[in-house]
Amino acid sequence: MATAATSSLESEFPYSLTISLPLPTHRLASSALRALQVDAELSPFVRRSFALTTPTPAAEDGTTQQVEGIEEEKKTFLQTTYRATTNRMLRVAVNGFMESLGVVLGVMGELDIDVLKEELGK
Repeated sequence: MATAATSSLESEFPYSLTISLPLPTHRLASSALRALQVDAELSPFVRRSFALTTPTPAAEDGTTQQVEGIEEEKKTFLQTTYRATTNRMLRVAVNGFMESLGVVLGVMGELDIDVLKEELGK
């Protein structure tokens, strides 16, 4: 059930996009979240939220289910939700986010031990 605050946010910011990025470990997902959330959205016409999640199992009807009580270490997906007043503002905000995400992932790929282990294991 949607609350009044949620309904107000949806009507004020009707355009939305959720990006779920799988990462090899919880530590990497948490590091990416901390690196990306320090930069505030510059536009008052855009809202952004972050969460660490797990891959949600698909239900029989093809929808995804929310699983409660998941161990923190299993949360390896960085989920970013954008809401904007116009589709153009959403596109501009997401483009900026993708550039920042590319930098964060590039640094992880070059410097992080867990990422290097993943690549060597292949």
